[in-house]
Amino acid sequence: MSLEEDARTYHRDAPPGKIEISTTKSTSTQRDLSLAYSPGVAAPCLDIADDAERAYEYTAKGNLVGVVSNGSAVLGLGDIGGQASKPVMEGKGVLFKRFADIDVFDIELDVDDPEEFVRTVSAMGPTFGGINLEDISAPECFEIENRLREEMSIPVFHDDQHGTAIISGAALLNALDIVDKDLESVRVAFAGAGAAATATARFYRSLGVRPENIVMCDIDGILTTERESKGELDEHHHEFVRDVPEGGLADAIAGADVLVGLSAGGIVSQEMVRSMADNPIIFAMANPDPEIGYEEAKAARDDTVIMATGRSDYPNQVNNVLGFPFIFRGALDVRATEINEEMKVAAAEALGELAREDVPDAVVKAYGDQSLQFGPEYLIPKPLDTRVLFEVSSAVAKAAMESGVAREAVELDSYREYLEGRVGKSLEMMRVVLNKAQNEPKRVVLAEGDDEKTIRAAVRMESEGIAKPLLVGDRERIESVVIERGLDYEPRIVDPSADVLEAYADRLYRRRRRKGITRREAAALVRTDPNYLASVMVDAGDADAMLTGLTHDYGSALRPPLQVIGTDDDADYVAGVYLLAFPDRVVFCADVTVNQDPNADVLAEIALHTADLARRFNVEPRVAFLSYSNFGSVDNDGTRKPRAAARTLRDEHAVDFPVDGEMQADTAVVEDILDGTYGFSELDEPANVLIFPNLEAGNIGYKLLQRLGGAEAIGPMLVGMDKPVHVLQRGDEVKDIVNLAGVAVVDAQEQ
Repeated sequence: MSLEEDARTYHRDAPPGKIEISTTKSTSTQRDLSLAYSPGVAAPCLDIADDAERAYEYTAKGNLVGVVSNGSAVLGLGDIGGQASKPVMEGKGVLFKRFADIDVFDIELDVDDPEEFVRTVSAMGPTFGGINLEDISAPECFEIENRLREEMSIPVFHDDQHGTAIISGAALLNALDIVDKDLESVRVAFAGAGAAATATARFYRSLGVRPENIVMCDIDGILTTERESKGELDEHHHEFVRDVPEGGLADAIAGADVLVGLSAGGIVSQEMVRSMADNPIIFAMANPDPEIGYEEAKAARDDTVIMATGRSDYPNQVNNVLGFPFIFRGALDVRATEINEEMKVAAAEALGELAREDVPDAVVKAYGDQSLQFGPEYLIPKPLDTRVLFEVSSAVAKAAMESGVAREAVELDSYREYLEGRVGKSLEMMRVVLNKAQNEPKRVVLAEGDDEKTIRAAVRMESEGIAKPLLVGDRERIESVVIERGLDYEPRIVDPSADVLEAYADRLYRRRRRKGITRREAAALVRTDPNYLASVMVDAGDADAMLTGLTHDYGSALRPPLQVIGTDDDADYVAGVYLLAFPDRVVFCADVTVNQDPNADVLAEIALHTADLARRFNVEPRVAFLSYSNFGSVDNDGTRKPRAAARTLRDEHAVDFPVDGEMQADTAVVEDILDGTYGFSELDEPANVLIFPNLEAGNIGYKLLQRLGGAEAIGPMLVGMDKPVHVLQRGDEVKDIVNLAGVAVVDAQEQ
């Protein structure tokens, strides 16, 4: 089936379209409905009537954007009218929601007259927190945006103009840095003089390009004073008119450092590229066919040609989705009255800076494991990089506050945490731990220190002040990875093949000599098994915590620290715990990695340690021991075990948190079942610490919750060790390593 037919099916399948409206409050009882509508709704209405700003407090206005179009200039389709543009506008709403959690009403107007368009949209001001204008033809789009910005006290943003300008501006900043040219001296030629081209040229001036160094061409040639005097140009071109001889695109391009194409496919030749200055920068952004093909431009010259297009199948795609969701997010969150030039520049600079940072593994995987490292073929981040939300929205909010257009102030550190919470509950939970870790970073030894992921994770730990990483591994390999990846990092390395390790061998020998290990074997182990070396370093106090497991199976990674470090004084067993984060709650699942068939005492001990772990995440534990039985409904050895574990915690340990069991999983987590059927339970709210009866149930349970329930997982986290040790899963990403390092640091702080 063709792409066109796939798209028709995609949009036609029930329910038709791509968006729906859902409620955000409970509507399950008559009282709920009375609060949502009549008579209760009168109270907030009266408050808003007294103070219009309270609409942001009582309604969704502050997170609602109107995507408005008349369909007069739909990308690649032309003037197809408002009705036909609706699939595009719905799609725009999908992008707002997907990337920045912003709600959208798409508004398609059957209006051609700019005056009527402005009057209609302006009258919608009470509904929205911002207006995104889309696919409106030039020159009417200039008048419409300018008038609406004047008449409305909310952000109005024509993405076709400013989106391309901001994203390509970020690419320009980085491209110039790579070829060692500065903004004030570069000559820029524009192929195209429409809405996007004029907005981009204006924005480049805001970044620092000198006006006299910009030459713009439309289909008839260079915009010159001679052509203006003949009445060939409209008022929006006046600022780009140059007092130069008339000429065509080839004349404009000759000698230029930068070519910006926002016109039509195939109009730039290799000869034109060869006429440009050394190491030219070419942004050929016509879609679907660029002004010159990627391979064609690269092959035109022998020096560096930095190339960007609007296509996703080539490097450096200038994609507006890198801009508008995050710009609006920052603007809405400070209730900005407009999106001004300072906010646009801040967005471009934030995008440029982010492209210079190490790219998360999840982003690399999402783009087919292609190399994503700052350079000529990676100038700007990818849209699926969640960090764009944090960096760009924060920069925009900051610029809005500093430029005086924000009606609300945000504290930028806490604002970033708020944004992380919008992306996912797991980021919000990890921020609690990472903030604690940053208060007092500890030494974390990384047993697989010469693995590339581990090295990149160590860079993040160090740069973010989470931990002081110690890398166990081959010094030459570690240093070569740092150089190859362009990392600004001086690693602390323990090289088993070169460093003096006799004291560690002696310590391991003393620990294990009555377990069958000779002095020679101990020396060999610290040289050849990084897990033994890292374990002894922690045991000796030369490191505060340990991470391993990235390249080992779980059992072989866990064995050395168990043998050398052992369990805590008040623990006989260790257990593996996963934090599962859902949109509205978190649960801790234990034991899911270590103990195959724990007895009641072991289950009670696991629950104690897991409750302590929950408190490190600022979660007050409510413990449920799970079974297929509810409070004695089945009586056998299997159901007595969790029942006895719950009794042990209550009676012998006198814990200061609620605990109950045995109970079925739905009883533990569904409030209506707890209150309605089992009101006698010690749990007055659903459990957030789930203790499984055995390893088989625990491992199956947490994986089903993660995969089918859509939970985000943090872990596995080991509890019960004498000193902090955590065993990663094979294939974990850099963020997983950093997260567990943060947990280990907090463990070490408490010890």
